[in-house]
Amino acid sequence: MRKPGMNKVVELQEALRHFHDGMSLMVGGFGGVGNPPTLIRGILAKGVREITLISNDTAFPEIGVGRLVTQRRVKKLITSHIGSNPNAGAQMTAGELEVEFCPQGILAERIRAGGVGLGGILSDIGIGTIAAQGKQTISVNGSTYLVETPLTADVAIVHAKRADRFGNLVYESSARNFNPLVAMAGTITIAEADEVVEIGELDPEAIVTPGVFVDFVVKSEGVDWKWAWEK
Repeated sequence: MRKPGMNKVVELQEALRHFHDGMSLMVGGFGGVGNPPTLIRGILAKGVREITLISNDTAFPEIGVGRLVTQRRVKKLITSHIGSNPNAGAQMTAGELEVEFCPQGILAERIRAGGVGLGGILSDIGIGTIAAQGKQTISVNGSTYLVETPLTADVAIVHAKRADRFGNLVYESSARNFNPLVAMAGTITIAEADEVVEIGELDPEAIVTPGVFVDFVVKSEGVDWKWAWEK
């Protein structure tokens, strides 16, 4: 397998070599918007199972990361909510899916901490509640805080509007959401892009994720929304 260099564009099948049973997977997106559809379809087709999934939510049953949950490929989930995907709730209630809930802002900060190499963040959210169970506390200037641990993953996948061959990424309006944070937090980061251009074609002021964080780029095959809603 070639190592990433100045040209990080690969075919889907080459990118899928990095996905395996029992892996931890971090996915950008919010309610399915910003989830990389081609990579998710590839994970499903490869048959990867026992995934520890880190994602803001579980999207919808047949959209985005929701499909991984619906097809029971996920064993553990770290997320802020699952309300839009009844399959996630049913599996959690049945004891088939382990779910670690985290307030949305704290989840974002834990991912950011993992991406920039911090040992964690301090938060007073959840002190004295069930959310504090099992967490370390620390006192700073007379105030007590929970230590929220950083989050990283074996592979992080993101969806960009445009990418150049080095992996510099530009996002599409609100589809940006969690993607820039997720892109920093993977041991390997794979970006799916709607359009791939040559190095130098992107406006430097529009680049959100620098290519230094991206290992591979895959050209998106798009998503069949009509199929997804009818399923």
